[in-house]
Amino acid sequence: MTLRTTTAILLAGTLALGACKKDAPEDLPPPPIDPNAGSQAPTGPVAPGVGTNEHFVAGVNGQNVILFDTDRYNIDSADAAALQTQAQYLGQYPSVTITIEGHADERGTREYNLALGERRANAAKNYLTSIGVAANRISTVSYGEERPTALASTPEAWGQNRRAVTIVVN
Repeated sequence: MTLRTTTAILLAGTLALGACKKDAPEDLPPPPIDPNAGSQAPTGPVAPGVGTNEHFVAGVNGQNVILFDTDRYNIDSADAAALQTQAQYLGQYPSVTITIEGHADERGTREYNLALGERRANAAKNYLTSIGVAANRISTVSYGEERPTALASTPEAWGQNRRAVTIVVN
């Protein structure tokens, strides 16, 4: 094929496709309805709803995190107080289910830290079930060192990363 023939074929195809062009419809659909139209904006801060993580954190006064010593997963008296506060909240809202996330600092192997995070999450779960929270309302997960809250490689940061965090899942 020559260049002239190829150009003619492309031009004919372009013209044929251009002939398929449809005109815009005469009547356009109505604009979307704003569900907030006509309602008044809230005048103050809106309280988080029951069943949200924000409501839980507010309900336990920020005591949704417990901290652990190096290579430990035992529940000390400060941890027990925080978990008792969580149990009181869960007793007040029986439809709420939670997940306890176990975490470790960056030291140690990945496998060791995952296992340690699991033991920490299970220790918190076992304490909650021992004081009356139904086990079927609590799930656990270990993130090991994968989700640090503090990114520095210092004793202070490691102390913040050795934790179990309770979150609402429904």
